[in-house]
Amino acid sequence: MTKFAIKDHEMVPEHVLLTPEESAVVLKGFGIVAPQLPKIHVSDPAAKEIGAKVGDVIKVIRKSTTAKQSIFYRLVID
Repeated sequence: MTKFAIKDHEMVPEHVLLTPEESAVVLKGFGIVAPQLPKIHVSDPAAKEIGAKVGDVIKVIRKSTTAKQSIFYRLVID
């Protein structure tokens, strides 16, 4: 069986690992703390592929027919 990169599949949106500084800017912009973000497990295939660790924040960029793209943020949990 041929292995492929999860990120290359057309149904998987782009996942970007944010730096601590970028995470702080996002959280401040929303006026929240990290535990208030929706969660993604560290064992999620997309999170594993980008090397996410517990406590990291991931930016998920989904294609949208109306807005071209929609951005979501997820906190990596165990």
